[in-house]
Amino acid sequence: MLKSIAAIATSTLLLVSAQAHAATEAGPILIKFAHVVADNTPKGQGALLFQKLAEERLGGKVKVEVYPNSTLYGDANELAALASNDVQLLAPSLAKFEKYTKQLQVFDLPFLFDDLDAVNRFQKRAKGRQLLRSMEDHNIVGLAYWHNGMKQLSATRALLVPGDAAGLKFRIQPSSVLEAQFQQLGATPQVLPFAEVFEALKSGKVQGAENPWSNIYSKQLHSVQPFITETNHGVLDYMLVSNPRFWYGIPHQVRVELEGIIDEVTFEVNRQAEAANLADRKRIESAAGTQVIALSDEQRDAWRQAMQPVWQQFETAIGRDVIKAAQTVNRNKRD
Repeated sequence: MLKSIAAIATSTLLLVSAQAHAATEAGPILIKFAHVVADNTPKGQGALLFQKLAEERLGGKVKVEVYPNSTLYGDANELAALASNDVQLLAPSLAKFEKYTKQLQVFDLPFLFDDLDAVNRFQKRAKGRQLLRSMEDHNIVGLAYWHNGMKQLSATRALLVPGDAAGLKFRIQPSSVLEAQFQQLGATPQVLPFAEVFEALKSGKVQGAENPWSNIYSKQLHSVQPFITETNHGVLDYMLVSNPRFWYGIPHQVRVELEGIIDEVTFEVNRQAEAANLADRKRIESAAGTQVIALSDEQRDAWRQAMQPVWQQFETAIGRDVIKAAQTVNRNKRD
């Protein structure tokens, strides 16, 4: 039976590979890159840079089509389209992969990583790289991590200690970890699309949210949130993904060149995201009507201790080894 399964898998891979080789002989390999944000965001710029470099260096072998702003597929159906190879590249937020692997929930665990440098170290080390391959059984292979930024807590009152969040409603992305995070604080999580967050905060439907500085500023959320606490309590990142049968079916030398281009693009996307967050933090800090609160080391430790039950709740699903690997990058930083 095992031999039969292996034979089927091998023949499928050979067929896709043969199709890719045939495509290079008949014309360029078409790569459709779909995403749900605007061209002027770090992710949107990354998609366009990938298109530019791929066609400059592999002209005649590869053709890249970029579809921004959900013009080809949206949040609800883009991963199904990837699995069926109707689109070949996506960059969804990490929270979108919960149904395919629980291990990526490590990035949602609150106050696990000290800062973005720690996140970078984790993503570059063995456990972080392994997570890119954790969804291949679902026809999803990770190619790179792209940053949006570390998340901050905004609210209608100052959040200095964990108990300050009790009784408030916070907007979240669909994520069982984020749901548990706010429940642990005595707050109420409310799943809402990002496009609805401003009006929900303005109307009082929710009283708080978690976002990177660039999200807060680009949507002017600070204009309806009088307090923003610089918590850096979690990371909002994307994973660049492809269909493994498609990706590994690309002729080896072409794929190696594409992987090199992805490394260059990833560096630029992450550089832009970090620069945007730094600049937007300063803009928000200087804006009237919003107070930016910095936590002391002791206050941050109190938040981390308060969140320990959330880590324990998801330890089995994520894997104790994955969580320990994340904690190690923090310890190395402090040594």
